Amino acid sequence: MRAMERGGRRKAGNGTPGRKPLQLKRWFRHKLLMLLRAPGGAAFVALGFSIGMAIEMVTLPTMGLAFFLLFPLVYVFRASMAGALIGFLIGKIIFIPIAFLSGIVGGWILPAHLHVHISFLPHFVNKFIGYNLKLIVGGLINGILLGILFYFPVRQSITFFTERRRKKRKERRADTVATKPAVE
Repeated sequence: MRAMERGGRRKAGNGTPGRKPLQLKRWFRHKLLMLLRAPGGAAFVALGFSIGMAIEMVTLPTMGLAFFLLFPLVYVFRASMAGALIGFLIGKIIFIPIAFLSGIVGGWILPAHLHVHISFLPHFVNKFIGYNLKLIVGGLINGILLGILFYFPVRQSITFFTERRRKKRKERRADTVATKPAVE
């Protein structure tokens, strides 16, 4: 009890101090295995990943409001929410280089003389929309392309890990049956 008062950790049941990093690593491994073994299969998770990746490409220009599109899109397409969140996170990592490309693509699509004026919105909101319209349009196009591009490798890798696990389990079962003594 004194260790807890001094800010120390409580000992585990076997008398050794608790190991938080190991527990966190184990938790992440458990969640990864749950994702790899999702009931919908590899396509279910890969679709969620692709949706998360596509939505991330328009999140910054929309001030984070595009994140709320994640939930209905995952529901409509019947995809994995965990996969979508992982795709969203990976999209955050690769967003900066893609943002420059999004601005270029948005400039190709939108005319140079385009100005946004919505009468019931304040001037600064119209200006904000006008500045970010290129990023939104380019990010939407790039996000859809990245989602399609990432769908197939993610699906293939999940299928590969699933098949490898299935093969290992089959080998272990065969070894267990072969080493069991015959009952007379």
